[in-house]
Amino acid sequence: MNPFKGRHFQRDIILWAVRWYCKYGISYRELQEMLAERGVNVDHSTIYRWVQRYAPEMEKRLRWYWRNPSDLCPWHMDETYVKVNGRWAYLYRAVDSRGRTVDFYLSSRRNSKAAYRFLGKILNNVKKWQIPRFINTDKAPAYGRALALLKREGRCPSDVEHRQIKYRNNVIECDHGKLKRIIGATLGFKSMKTA
Repeated sequence: MNPFKGRHFQRDIILWAVRWYCKYGISYRELQEMLAERGVNVDHSTIYRWVQRYAPEMEKRLRWYWRNPSDLCPWHMDETYVKVNGRWAYLYRAVDSRGRTVDFYLSSRRNSKAAYRFLGKILNNVKKWQIPRFINTDKAPAYGRALALLKREGRCPSDVEHRQIKYRNNVIECDHGKLKRIIGATLGFKSMKTA
């Protein structure tokens, strides 16, 4: 089944618009101007609908191409605050040593259960040979408890070492600023579902 059937614009135009929006964190109106400069007249609300419709599917299909399976460098995990509909939520993130996102998880709470769900989600989405030898976190005790529980359940290999050394997590701490700039350009999130 063709997901682009019945659309007024060509598939390539839709995919480029969705890709630019997701990658560069520009607003829908700025993207409308960029496309108009290239001779494509499309309304910003149409671009919004394209992003809502095609971004999750693009992420699902391209997730494995964005990763480099031969590069098993340590993962750096941390959480940061983001506003969702005027309330604070916690965005758990994991990046590799080069700053590429491994996975993320949005939670209304910051506790061991949320860390367990986040780590479980990552381990479910990667193959056994893609799991690194080291996982670096800050001194938050929730990660240690979650990793220990996942090892007991057999979902995480027992040779994965958890390192809680603050300076090793500078990669992801610096990356939070870049993420907040992107979120700020989009005027934040309106609900937990669309965040």
